[in-house]
Amino acid sequence: MMLVDLSNNIGVIPARLHSTRFPKKILTDINGKPMVICTAEQVSKVKNLDRIIIAIDSDETYQALKDFDYELMMTSEKHESGTDRVAEVIKYIKSADIVINIQADEPFIDPELIDRLIEVHCDPTIEMSTLVSTRITVEDYDNESVVKAFLDESNFATDFKRRSVARYKHLGIYGFTKKSLLDFISLEQTVNEKGRNLEQMRALDNGIKIKAVLTDKDSLSINTLDDLLHISKKGGVL
Repeated sequence: MMLVDLSNNIGVIPARLHSTRFPKKILTDINGKPMVICTAEQVSKVKNLDRIIIAIDSDETYQALKDFDYELMMTSEKHESGTDRVAEVIKYIKSADIVINIQADEPFIDPELIDRLIEVHCDPTIEMSTLVSTRITVEDYDNESVVKAFLDESNFATDFKRRSVARYKHLGIYGFTKKSLLDFISLEQTVNEKGRNLEQMRALDNGIKIKAVLTDKDSLSINTLDDLLHISKKGGVL
């Protein structure tokens, strides 16, 4: 296996304002700052990222974030998924080796996990990657906010489900080569993607292999207002 030297890695945080389950959650206050800014602060600690961009879709978001020291890029309101939004950003960047799609609702993400995701792309045969945790509970099985991952013996993903008994919990962060990202967004949404509301199914349904990077760590993503209240009760701080 030939290893490649990666020198231009871009982290993009898609920041859609009007999320369905928790409207305007990206601007929700976490420790005195908008949630997406807390996420960006964690991402800024990643050693192997050369540039971080917050991909926004509204003037309201721009006004809320413009005084923070992060690069903002306005994108279309019409994207069906966060990855589509990330791809719009990358189309304007001539040179990019690896693109990391970091969800805006991950204000507690461990920067080392993102570094590990980037490092797996030193293998040039890896087109797409994602994080998978072994920390899954029985309560998670019926929690549709917790996506379950299924892997083969080489740790490539074979399926993702919202409700199932499983060994692995999916942490919704992805790595792409620039080519694989643009190939991905050129494809039509599949029945599985629409039915499960899981964009990664578009990749699997079209034969794009997703390498899973395993960790025993968890990430406290905030998908709903209940998630935020639960984390607050636990005293979640950055």
